[in-house]
Amino acid sequence: MSTKDHPNNAPGVPMKFPVWFENFQIKYFNPAVKPLAKFMPGMSVISHRGRTSGKQYETVVSAFRKGDTLAVMLGHGKTNWVKNILAAGEADIRHGRKTLHLVNPRVVPAGTDDPSLPGVARRGVKRGVGAFVADIA
Repeated sequence: MSTKDHPNNAPGVPMKFPVWFENFQIKYFNPAVKPLAKFMPGMSVISHRGRTSGKQYETVVSAFRKGDTLAVMLGHGKTNWVKNILAAGEADIRHGRKTLHLVNPRVVPAGTDDPSLPGVARRGVKRGVGAFVADIA
């Protein structure tokens, strides 16, 4: 399957990485990094519940914070963890040494200029990558 035809490639949230890289990351990289993520700078673990299964999941992400706003760049497009959190309306994330509760989740489409975003996320969105954004409760 090509990146263009992949279900994660949604309008406003283009999939920037090839499908083989996403499969490699899901199968090998994420399981290896998850136990170490709380000790690695820039890595966070987001906890969310499946939309149909109700099963609890944890996903390793690179989250950026500015005040009470948290952003994650969506280089893999609109993935299942994003869809799960949008459906639930909330999630928890282990960011640094703290566990934060996220509310008001939303997707900022690629190409937008949103001054409320953290600097890294703002530059990424301007350059064509979508971002998952939520408020910290």
